[in-house]
Amino acid sequence: MRHGYLELKLAHELFKKAPDTLSQAEQARLGEVAGQQARLEQRILASAAAAQVVVPVATIATRLDEIRQRYPSPDDMAADLERNGLDADQLAAAVERDLRIEAVLDKVASAVPAVTEVDAEIYYRLHPDAFDRPESRRLRHILITFSNPVEKAVARSTLETLRSTGKNIENFSQAALRHSQCPTAMDGGKLGIVKRQQLFPELEPAAFALALDEVSEVLESPMGLHILRCDDIPPFGMLPFAEACPRIIEKLTEKRRRETQRDWINALSST
Repeated sequence: MRHGYLELKLAHELFKKAPDTLSQAEQARLGEVAGQQARLEQRILASAAAAQVVVPVATIATRLDEIRQRYPSPDDMAADLERNGLDADQLAAAVERDLRIEAVLDKVASAVPAVTEVDAEIYYRLHPDAFDRPESRRLRHILITFSNPVEKAVARSTLETLRSTGKNIENFSQAALRHSQCPTAMDGGKLGIVKRQQLFPELEPAAFALALDEVSEVLESPMGLHILRCDDIPPFGMLPFAEACPRIIEKLTEKRRRETQRDWINALSST
C-alpha cells in the first residue's frame, strides 16, 4: 500500500508525471528514491518523538481535498489510484501517515532556539550585498524607426509632439499603442523595471536622470528614435535593517529548523 502511494507522490514531485508514464530510467530512479524514503519514514514513525503525535481528522480531510483538486474529475482520480494499486481507504491511510511524519518533524523543529534581532543584525552586517538594492526605473517608451533622413525627421517631429502629452500615463500608453514600432506598444510601451546596463548606452543616462512622471527628450539608439517615460523610481541603496529584520528572522528560523530536522534524521539513521 505504502509504496504505491509513495511512488505516486514522488513521481509527481520528481518528474511531474504519473508513474505509468515514466521512462525505464525514471522508473528505476523512482523505485530507488521511494525505497529510501519508505525506510526513513519507518524510522521516523518508530521514534519516541512520534509516540504522542495524533493527526486531527479535519487535517486529513483537508489534505485529501487538496489531492482531489489535482484531478479533472473523481473518475480520473479513481483511475490513477487503481493504476497504482490503491483505493480511497488506502489513500486516506497513506495521507494520515504523511501528516504524522510532518507533525513529528514539526515537533522536532519546535525545539529550535528563537532567532533574535541580534542574530538578524549580525547576518545583516555580514551579508551587505544581499540587502543592497540596485538603482532602477520603471519605464515606458515609444520607438519610431527610420531608414533615411526624411523618415528620421518625421519621426523626431512626431515624438516631439507626443512628449507634450506624455506626462499623463494614459495618454502616453495610448500614444505608444498608436505610434510605437516596438512590440511593447501592445502593452502601453512598458519596459518594466530597468536596472543599470540593461538599456542601450545611448539611452541609459537620460533614463536614470528622469524624475517621476517625466518624459525624456527625443533619444537615438541603434533601434531608432525614442522617448522614455518614468512611471516609478523604486527605492534603492541599502535596505534599512528595520525593514530587513523580519525577513532575516524568517530565513534564519527556517534554516535552523531544517538543520535541526536533518541532524535528528541523521541520528536516527545511525542507530
